[in-house]
Amino acid sequence: MSDILLVFGTDTGNTEEVAEKIQEQFSESGQVVEIIDVTDCSADRISEADMCIFGIPTWDFGGIQADWEDFKEELEAAELGGKKVALYGLGDQFGYGDFFIDAVGWLHEIIQPMGADIKGYWPVEGYEFTESRALSPCKTYFYGLAVDDDQQFEQTDERVSSWVQQILAEFELEQAA
Repeated sequence: MSDILLVFGTDTGNTEEVAEKIQEQFSESGQVVEIIDVTDCSADRISEADMCIFGIPTWDFGGIQADWEDFKEELEAAELGGKKVALYGLGDQFGYGDFFIDAVGWLHEIIQPMGADIKGYWPVEGYEFTESRALSPCKTYFYGLAVDDDQQFEQTDERVSSWVQQILAEFELEQAA
């Protein structure tokens, strides 16, 4: 069984709630995911994991969640070369449509040059926003799952479920029969 680590940062608890939904979906497929708050994580633990999922909310006008910002140097010390990594982020597409899930873009900018094999890109269809640092150059997908519990909370469970199925395939993990 693969060692899958999910690291999240949160101030309100919403990003942790999504982490738990992701963990539950993996569990239903026979996979174990360890959840850890970024404040309790280390570069060594990330380096030891076979695969990683990072969760981060975006604050106000593109702000990075403080615990992740404090963890940046530690993250940069982790061994991510060739490691499969997926990202998810929370944001408010209507209240902050010019900065929707910008923090995912910030994480992507850090880990991509480190050689991470980033998985879980997510389509932009179904969202209404103006701009995002987490947009691909072709602007057709985000660098990870986009969750808007402020405006589209009723879609969160379905999006998480679909994304986890995508991640299982992209991480090349066998699902329990």
